Amino acid sequence: MSDPGSPTAAEPVGHHGARVHISERPAIAVNGWLAVLLVAGCVVAMVLAAQRDSWLLWPPLVVSVLVITSLVIVTPGQTSVVQFFGRYVGTVRRPGFWWVLPLTVRRRVSVRVRNFETNHLKVNDADGNPVEIAAIVVWQVADTAKSTYAVDNYWNFVSVQAESALRHVATSHPYDDTSDAGTSLRGSTDVVAAALAREVAERVLIAGVEIVEVRISHLAYAPEIAQAMLRRQQANAVVAARSRIVEGAVGMVEMALSRLAEGGVVALDEERTASMVSNLMVVLCGDQPPSPVVNTGSLYT
Repeated sequence: MSDPGSPTAAEPVGHHGARVHISERPAIAVNGWLAVLLVAGCVVAMVLAAQRDSWLLWPPLVVSVLVITSLVIVTPGQTSVVQFFGRYVGTVRRPGFWWVLPLTVRRRVSVRVRNFETNHLKVNDADGNPVEIAAIVVWQVADTAKSTYAVDNYWNFVSVQAESALRHVATSHPYDDTSDAGTSLRGSTDVVAAALAREVAERVLIAGVEIVEVRISHLAYAPEIAQAMLRRQQANAVVAARSRIVEGAVGMVEMALSRLAEGGVVALDEERTASMVSNLMVVLCGDQPPSPVVNTGSLYT
């Protein structure tokens, strides 16, 4: 993976870089209402020419047709990629009514923010456990020239590359880290999402697409191991709870013995102290409430 601070497109493998090297640039565009005035002047010229000779109608008629066919309306969130006889001449980004170069082909490209959810992929995590994972990708076209000419279909390109990056990131991390020493898919969601966003951004850079955000939307063990993993998680939870209970019980026993010794309530030898500690630990750590037993004899009977 490249340096996260400076994402670059991956180097070509298996060929000598047969790519479309192109970048977006502004197209020459004039206010469309000037073209409307020109068309109106051509209409007046045709009316005057009709009174003299019919062949004089053709020049203003041709000019009117060329001007009308070169008008383009750009709405907010949309752009118009202009191509002149196979050559990219620029992109009109400003919303409005524009007059561009005649005899050009225009293609609309949306620059609105879009999002989609990947399919639920079944992959093996870093520990080899099969998991199901999916992510939501928020993206936007940043370079309309690259998205139009560098790839065949940038919609499909972003979708496939996002799933490929998701598979790679999922196989690089374990589902759960019991030692809490590293990252995991379940416990380090923000870290995994950031790594996934960087990798998707690197992969789609060639298509002129900018990744806004990537978030994991679904994460679960595969059905064939879900029950076993659930039992393991339950066992881990029980062990953690027991450890907490024992830790608290030891503290309470220490506090009880120290308070008895400080107050001089009763003097206990080592045998009776050990018996008291045993009884307190049973009471504090037991699952069921204890049944009290009243000793009516002496301390040693």
